[in-house]
Amino acid sequence: MIRFVRHQLSNGLQILVYPDNSTPMAALDVCYHVGSRDEEPHRTGFAHLFEHLMFGGSKNIPDFDLPLQQAGGENNAYTTNDMTNYYMSLPATNIELGFWLESDRMLELDFSEENLALQRNVVIEEFKQRTLNQPYGDVWFLLREMAYQVHPYRWPTIGKDISHIALATLDEVKAFFFRYYAPDNAAVVVSGHVKPDECFRLAEKWFGPVPRRNVIKQPLPEEPEQTAFREQTVRRRVPDNALYFAFHMDARHTRGYYVCDMITDVLACGNSSRLYQKMVMEKRLFVEIDSYISGDSDPGLLVVSGKLARHVRIETARKAVWNELNRLKAELIPVTEIEKVKNKLETEYILSQLNYLNMAQELAALENVGGAELINRLMSVYLSVTPEEIMLTAARIFRPENCSQLNYLTK
Repeated sequence: MIRFVRHQLSNGLQILVYPDNSTPMAALDVCYHVGSRDEEPHRTGFAHLFEHLMFGGSKNIPDFDLPLQQAGGENNAYTTNDMTNYYMSLPATNIELGFWLESDRMLELDFSEENLALQRNVVIEEFKQRTLNQPYGDVWFLLREMAYQVHPYRWPTIGKDISHIALATLDEVKAFFFRYYAPDNAAVVVSGHVKPDECFRLAEKWFGPVPRRNVIKQPLPEEPEQTAFREQTVRRRVPDNALYFAFHMDARHTRGYYVCDMITDVLACGNSSRLYQKMVMEKRLFVEIDSYISGDSDPGLLVVSGKLARHVRIETARKAVWNELNRLKAELIPVTEIEKVKNKLETEYILSQLNYLNMAQELAALENVGGAELINRLMSVYLSVTPEEIMLTAARIFRPENCSQLNYLTK
């Protein structure tokens, strides 16, 4: 049982504290419930832009990193489709410094044309490096655009087009901040060698004065069911031909999400997995193969992907993969095979609890889904999945009309 306590400030900010006295360190994680899903179609990449802007100085603190480094701490952040997460670790005796830093940038950033220009250029260069100049860098652009027609998951977190960031104005950026970066749209998780009452006192002291912004999110368009097979072929300067299958799957708050997660482990987790044994070792059709879920809150994607061995045709590889997917639909998975997957998941779950920073990030991510209390139910859901559920879910997911196929060929 993961034991943590929570407190809510009058401005709506949720405070979660997970004491862990096995370490002299502490972590402070601020999760904002805003991601690429909350962007306008003509101004994508804003959530990721803020991942950089938030380190460019706040209203009263011109340099975010310097005081943290002087206190023996470090920090980082990441953006997803559904949230933006900022986290730091530092000696527990200096935890108040974290409250001071994070509350000031929640209050207001140092908005200036100079700072925006600097961070805009950083993001544009990252866009070029990660997407335009990296082999297979545009795969998720292509997959999402194929799989989604109306839902904002149809663009990746870095943005749909580089011009959206290049043309962003200071007024647009400020409006995005005051719309989403607010105490009533965030959660603060503190873990490590800390006392809950002291954390709640510090939260009231530093975050309490930050005004509520009455964040109201507009309902997102619901993606219609895919009813026909979609296929796209592109040619790029890459070393190997690659094949990608993207299937629509269940939302994060449903049981089906966890069944799909287990299916990807059955298919491609480790050298003993089905796809690796059949596609790489036995038939020599792929040099590498994988299966994973996108991890989105709304209905996301289950992906099967692999790089083909030389001289293997796309059609040959496609048929071989579908044979394995169809086998999951037609045959009950042996108990020993599903138990191996469950044992791996249980081991990872236990090991993740040994690190105070991991716990802060996990609690923050689950709070964004709908409540950090889910952490104590996750493992029981995985352990209760049956071979029959895996077969039925595979039959529902692995249908040609639910599939978007990307053939990524060498020039």
